[in-house]
Amino acid sequence: MTTTGLLRPKSATETHQLMRVALGKEKADLTVVNANVVNVYTGEILPNFGISIKGKWIAYVGENAGDSIGHQTEVIDAEGQTVIPGLIDGHTHIAWMFTAAEFLKYAIAGGTTTIVTEILEPFFVCGFEGVVDFLASLKDQPIKILATAPALVSISRTARDMPPETLAKLLNRDDILGLGESYWQAVLQVPEQVLPRFEQALAAGKTLEGHSAGASDKKLAAYVAGGISSCHEPINADQVLERLRMGLHIMVREGSIRRDLAEIAKIKDTGIDLRRLILSTDGVEPRDLIEKGYMEFVLRKAIEYGFDPVAAIQMATLNVAEHFSLDGVIGGIAPGRYADLVIIPDVQTIDAQMVISSGSVVANKGTLLSAPRRHTFTTPSMNSINLPRDMKPSDFIIRTDSKTSHVKVRIIDMVTDLVTAELTMQWPVINGRINSDVDQDVIKVAAIDRTHNPGNIYVGLIKGYGLKSGAMACSSAWDTSDIIVVGADDADMAGAVNRIRALQGGAVVYENGEILAELPLPIFGVMSDLPIETIADRLQEIKIAVSDLGVAFPDPLLTLITLTGAAIPYLRICEEGLVNLKDGRTVELIIRS
Repeated sequence: MTTTGLLRPKSATETHQLMRVALGKEKADLTVVNANVVNVYTGEILPNFGISIKGKWIAYVGENAGDSIGHQTEVIDAEGQTVIPGLIDGHTHIAWMFTAAEFLKYAIAGGTTTIVTEILEPFFVCGFEGVVDFLASLKDQPIKILATAPALVSISRTARDMPPETLAKLLNRDDILGLGESYWQAVLQVPEQVLPRFEQALAAGKTLEGHSAGASDKKLAAYVAGGISSCHEPINADQVLERLRMGLHIMVREGSIRRDLAEIAKIKDTGIDLRRLILSTDGVEPRDLIEKGYMEFVLRKAIEYGFDPVAAIQMATLNVAEHFSLDGVIGGIAPGRYADLVIIPDVQTIDAQMVISSGSVVANKGTLLSAPRRHTFTTPSMNSINLPRDMKPSDFIIRTDSKTSHVKVRIIDMVTDLVTAELTMQWPVINGRINSDVDQDVIKVAAIDRTHNPGNIYVGLIKGYGLKSGAMACSSAWDTSDIIVVGADDADMAGAVNRIRALQGGAVVYENGEILAELPLPIFGVMSDLPIETIADRLQEIKIAVSDLGVAFPDPLLTLITLTGAAIPYLRICEEGLVNLKDGRTVELIIRS
């Protein structure tokens, strides 16, 4: 096992110290007194309790913590306030837009002390070395950040490859808790590719994290039979109940991509056991993080939607720890656990007055006391846009050898801002070319590989995006190593992609040869090295610029980058072609009779 130090076992010396502090024979380093302690194991609130801490660990919880207080002990008087375990996000994506150091500036102060993140984004573009570099950026932070290995479920065949020995190296790390979200469609469609990875992860003692959006009954049962342990995709109480009955842990999502908590909260009225219910974010964008907060916001909403406060606290602490088999070290306030504590006014008021992580006070009344560590990424991680040359407008021409005036085409149809369908139309052929038609709200969309076969491009058509002129491109395309671009003009599409090449990653809005808005993403082509406040401002500028070009979606950048995703129904695009997620088949733009 490759040890990162995050979850290392206590040494015999440390354990003996804890025992002596608990017995009052040795003094604590830190003691919290006069606290109402939320015991997530029993569901009780224990009044006038104390918590004695030695090093990173809790030694004693009870009414006689005074016995461990000495001249050198730091004493924190909770003054009748409530102490809960540090909050845990069991499913998120840190590798999107910001660095860990910027993210933690806001995440820590609200009471989060452990995060489990996906790491598929750097693997798609920089492989094992990129993932190791990213994991290094998560080490030695004021709180614990753990990860799940990339499952590499992608509509791009070239992006799916991971040798078993590479996966073994990741699974051998103690900061890797499982195999990340595996989309159910791929598991059922290509089990010969996915199941060997499942077997490898389970043999290593790791969990299999799930993604079962749209599955039910027999298909859901077949998916769960593969060993899946969790799912964060249910959007209502009925879907949650079906999955709970199959033994899954359900991560209720309340983040920037989807907010499902209000609907799912109705499950509280069924009277079922909620101990396999978990709160999570699935990712938070910069403005939401700055203005709303992180896991404290999710916990607050759960209580507002009617969950019993102690049950909600369990959903953000012990339930998560139990899912990952970490409840022996995190998730509760008890001897032998990490001293991860949050002092709040009461269980109805989730407002962190003080945050303690691994025995150290890291935040006080919203002020960060322990600065996150900044990581210097490697040169390959900062140079991942490997296009061999600048793109030309001619690269985006759709040619056909048809001798007729029209051809039958397959078009990506935007049903919502994220969901697509397949639309077939008779489309005019002009001088052997298929062109956009903004009057019909049909423009071009292209995916360009920047890693495996750099410059390999596929151009299709998309309807309903709303763009009337110009182009928009981004190097952070879901589940692929592609740059994704939409545009009403071939020259603007080329200009947007070339700007990304110059930036070595980014999101760009481009019209008539001019950059209207941009966000550099030089780290793996998916993360910015700018301050999070600046990132939030740049994203707003992009939204305004694209809105001025006709796009009405609430988050046009998210709409763009999900066009390559393997999880959202159902016609997608990658550098190999259009992909129908119903059967996983790659199909062409022109439908030949």
